Amino acid sequence: MQQIAVIGAGTMGNGIAHVFAQNGFKVNLIDVSAPALERALQTIEKNLDRQLAKASITEDVKHQTLQHITTFTDLPAGVKTAELVVEAATENIDLKLKIFRELDTHTSPDAILATNTSSISITRIAAVTQRANKVIGMHFMNPVPVMKLVEIINGYATEQAVTAAIVTLSEQLGKVPCVVNDYPGFIANRILMPMINEAIYSLYEGVAGVNEIDTVMKLGMAHPMGPLQLADFIGLDVCLSILRVLHDGFGNPKYAPCPLLVNMVTAGYLGVKSGEGFYKYEKGSKDLVVSERFAREVNI
Repeated sequence: MQQIAVIGAGTMGNGIAHVFAQNGFKVNLIDVSAPALERALQTIEKNLDRQLAKASITEDVKHQTLQHITTFTDLPAGVKTAELVVEAATENIDLKLKIFRELDTHTSPDAILATNTSSISITRIAAVTQRANKVIGMHFMNPVPVMKLVEIINGYATEQAVTAAIVTLSEQLGKVPCVVNDYPGFIANRILMPMINEAIYSLYEGVAGVNEIDTVMKLGMAHPMGPLQLADFIGLDVCLSILRVLHDGFGNPKYAPCPLLVNMVTAGYLGVKSGEGFYKYEKGSKDLVVSERFAREVNI
């Protein structure tokens, strides 16, 4: 397997393209927006420069990586020779189903179709194709060039040989594959999102402040960042969407999103991407500043 197509030039798509290209695969990066593709290439080059500065790659590796990536705005042209397609478009079920119908039409019958979805059913996506046995989840973690995990999700009809091929491929990328089955939230988000939601409930109910909640989890549980900061990093809209998938999929009230989270998303406070969530983010600053909406004095 040498020819890869990646659908979507956003944060996840450009990271996935970067990792495949750096490991010697030819990558067609596809997006409907030419400016998005240009930004993706700039981001990949910037991230390669960071690796160069740390001496983790050579100038030749950087050059070869960029040479391995070709951009397309036309999906049929970009996927026609692909042996594997990794879809990393916006986390929207209607969009993903539309893309997979197109992929089923325009790719080789032998091509494996993977989705980077963090919560949408692989079985449901596979059902709109004529090759449900060749559809699989390949959930990379952000930032893709840094994070080692790939959560591999079997749909109900995914062939064992396809799973084995994706496990081997993930290892060739220097990743650690973990195979799970297709139930709401898979494993990563089924465990992570209720923790984030409980942290938001703790803030909502006045149990503790933003900084205190995150500090407890960082220093007490050895998490690299607290759950509220992580929610901001993921995007509060994404967290809300995944919680709704869990709540709808299981019908269990324990997955119901906190009203504070719903209000913040409705008001457009989405975290890093909007400039403010539980923390406030200013361009060029690395300081972690709690949003004024949640700032409080602690009386001892």
